[in-house]
Amino acid sequence: MRGRVVIIDDDQDLLRLLEVTLAGEGFEVEAFTTAERAVKSDITRADVVVSDINLPGMTGIELCARLASEAPQLPVIVMTAFSDIRTAVGALRAGAYDYIIKPIDTEGLMVRLDRFIGERRNREEIRRLREVVKGESGFEGLMGSSKSMLEVYELINRVASSEASVLATGESGTGKELVARALHARSRRAEGPFIPLNCAAVPEQLLESELFGHAKGAFTDAKADRPGLMTKANGGTLFLDEIGELPVTMQPKLLRALEERVVRPVGADKELPIDIRVVAATNRDLEDQIEQGAFREDLFYRVNVITVALPPLRSRGRDALTLAQHFLDRFAAQSERDVTGFTAPAAERLMAYSWPGNVRELRNCMERSVALARGQEVGVEDLPARVRDFQASHVVVAGLDPTELVPMDEVERRYILHVMEAVNGNKSSAAKILGLDRKTLYRKLERYEVRDRHAPKASS
Repeated sequence: MRGRVVIIDDDQDLLRLLEVTLAGEGFEVEAFTTAERAVKSDITRADVVVSDINLPGMTGIELCARLASEAPQLPVIVMTAFSDIRTAVGALRAGAYDYIIKPIDTEGLMVRLDRFIGERRNREEIRRLREVVKGESGFEGLMGSSKSMLEVYELINRVASSEASVLATGESGTGKELVARALHARSRRAEGPFIPLNCAAVPEQLLESELFGHAKGAFTDAKADRPGLMTKANGGTLFLDEIGELPVTMQPKLLRALEERVVRPVGADKELPIDIRVVAATNRDLEDQIEQGAFREDLFYRVNVITVALPPLRSRGRDALTLAQHFLDRFAAQSERDVTGFTAPAAERLMAYSWPGNVRELRNCMERSVALARGQEVGVEDLPARVRDFQASHVVVAGLDPTELVPMDEVERRYILHVMEAVNGNKSSAAKILGLDRKTLYRKLERYEVRDRHAPKASS
């Protein structure tokens, strides 16, 4: 159903024509010859009201004024003769959303109906979001109710009490550290420490000391014994973020520590026992790195006992609006600004955007939008240009024009390229979506000369 429409006109032939036409196009229609009867029927259940201006009894202008007072969110379109435009302007001032001139162009009317129904539903969704966000505490910091996120919550609950190592995968900004913290908070180690380490943020020459600690005199600045993060995490959880960036020289040392449950500080003679659970995270395709010799296969299987795959924000449906409202509320409170929600067009842009930076990008977008908002609602003009101007891309493989038809190889090449873009170059994910094994995908990528735009550039 495209929406509920109430039509009011004392011309019964026109009334019947509009009723039949709109019903045939998927609208639920109620028709009345007077405004009084429409009001008594609980007119506010409608999505849009279409009313003639010149009615017996309560006029169309009087109806607009009444609805503007009692149901300001209910759009009203008035119908008028060309010679009565001034009266239509009066209806607009009384609260009508638009007017249409008789004889009625039904196509033009349906365009208006779809627009106003869509805008009203967006406004209702935004109000609903405010209530949802107020009542939703989230799942240990994670938020969203899409099917893919509910599956993530369910998996976290199932494995939290286990001692098995977990690998959180997903694009940058999807919330992998929140997964690690949720696993820790719901585990038997919750009272112990949660120690995070970003493997990409520590210089290679310092990483061993950071992880395993060092003994006094181990190097020039080692003036005292210093425990490493693996020792500090005893009784708790060690979170190894960006494990795909771990230098190859460090990987066998980490593997041995995890296998033997002991660490040897740099420069020390004795090994120290450790009691930790490891949660690792990566936005890299580790299986691809294994094939390139950049990541050890045995370490991969050691940290990847259980995989928690976080979906990108673009695949989470209305979670984007839920999160946007959550961040908007947070930043409005922090900055003491009276910003409460979004205009319907702004909400549409937020939903349409692909969010390549995922939740992190959305958070930054909301911080900016709250700072720039001109009123109580964030409008389209308050959003970053990349969100305002975003146009979704589609893969076109053929058209009706015979000159546009392409060979099957070209269809396959375009679709593989589209899938690779959608998964940010993750070949394992692309192979699963395409129903191919990895070697077959590699051969096709070479054959079609599809370059991995997401691969790290070699340093010069």
